[in-house]
Amino acid sequence: MNILLLYPEFPDTFWSFKHALKFVKKKASLPPLGLVTVAAMLPRQWDKKLVDLNASALSQKDLEWADMALISAMGVQKESAQKIIARCRAANLTIVAGGPLFTSEPECFPEVDHFVLNEAEITLPPFLEDLANGTARKFYRSENYPDIKTSPVPQWELLDMNNYVAMAIQFSRGCPYQCDFCNVTALLGHKIRTKTSDQILRELDAIDERGWRESVFFVDDNFIAHKAYLKKDLLPKLIEWQASKKTSRKFFTECSINIADDPELMELMVRAGFNQVFIGIETPDNSALESCGKQHNTSRDMLENIKRIQRAGLEVQGGFIVGFDTDTPSTFQQQIEFIQNSGIVTAMVGMLQALPGTKLYERMKTEGRLLSSSSGDNVDSTTNIIPKMDIEVLRKGYRDMMDYLYSPKNYYQRIKTLLLEYKPARFKSRVKPRQLVALFRSMVVLGIVGEERFHYWKMLVWTLFRQPHSLSLAITLFIYGHHFRKVCAIHLKNGGYANSATSPIVIQR
Repeated sequence: MNILLLYPEFPDTFWSFKHALKFVKKKASLPPLGLVTVAAMLPRQWDKKLVDLNASALSQKDLEWADMALISAMGVQKESAQKIIARCRAANLTIVAGGPLFTSEPECFPEVDHFVLNEAEITLPPFLEDLANGTARKFYRSENYPDIKTSPVPQWELLDMNNYVAMAIQFSRGCPYQCDFCNVTALLGHKIRTKTSDQILRELDAIDERGWRESVFFVDDNFIAHKAYLKKDLLPKLIEWQASKKTSRKFFTECSINIADDPELMELMVRAGFNQVFIGIETPDNSALESCGKQHNTSRDMLENIKRIQRAGLEVQGGFIVGFDTDTPSTFQQQIEFIQNSGIVTAMVGMLQALPGTKLYERMKTEGRLLSSSSGDNVDSTTNIIPKMDIEVLRKGYRDMMDYLYSPKNYYQRIKTLLLEYKPARFKSRVKPRQLVALFRSMVVLGIVGEERFHYWKMLVWTLFRQPHSLSLAITLFIYGHHFRKVCAIHLKNGGYANSATSPIVIQR
């Protein structure tokens, strides 16, 4: 069989980095890790072609070549996924769909022939067996969670790695926490399941053998959930791997704020090559944290914790939410002050959305406060619930907050705050051509044409004289700011409900 693996396009979002990619001549931030992993689970004798619509176009020739289309997507890719499915249907292809979007909302895609949902290690084998016997069903689901030690090395040869800024691998699945707005546990459960260190090294070797020398993203939702194994096994082996390759490969990941409680863990992560972590801060207000089930962020000085993480050599990116039931009009200023003082330059701030499968979704449905399905975009200035705060106050507060945070003056001030605290590991490394390209393009686009040109040159000179070892990071953050302002300009024009209705539309599932 000829199998076409399809990854829909991301809209212009906070994490798409579309406006930043042109500075380094890349087409997408990250590859479709799920699809290249599933590809390695398919029969060897099948011919496979992967089309990532974020990096290349889907041609009619591709559709004519294929016998079957396998599509995977996240919620934010819904619109693109619908368009792809329509094209595949017009080409008379058998359509198979899986991944978070289809697991959460299969009813939105009636044209799909077969849904292989939840985790492929469990649901893909019975589908393949039934397909071979001519008895394939519509749905393949499982309430069990697989041992991911059985997961294969992704089939990287299906990708053109030159299209991407970073590669991606996964160490663990699941999260022990109870945040009511998060669908990670609905999809992957609370129990932490990990790969072995040897698995991770094999995956890194496979990437390395294909000539990849840039950053690698550990896509875990909470990388540090199994601290003992990290400290005793994985991180020491990553340190050895870096030494054996004579490289200083950069890693980044997501984790919880309690990483600040473990200096040994942070030291090992930095020695292993980690230089950046994304943390779900959500809000500095304890009452909101308690009400949404994020108790592990309470009873701590989060601002001091962030500074501690930065001083350990890990840049902190942060996620923030407004629109909790306990929020008041003063919340917006409280969030602004926290973000500015923290030096979290990449601050993803969104209005609260209720995702299918979450406790929040079920509560909003029960209370009659649920509107249309979530857009899946964290920062598109929409909410799909009726908030307790007056919606116009929420909209204006959110808009003013984003305008403030991403205005050049305040954005560049956060860069300075970060660089004064951040103590990155010092590795000998050569200046790469793409870094020079990014520098020169930033000088033109930001330093000459951009509205931030005064702040750009002032911060560039300050960095050269005060923090020259952080110049590459500073340039990267300058470019990120350009992207974030573009995204804000697009979304803040049409802020509001994800559905324009003024009365609740309870979604039947």
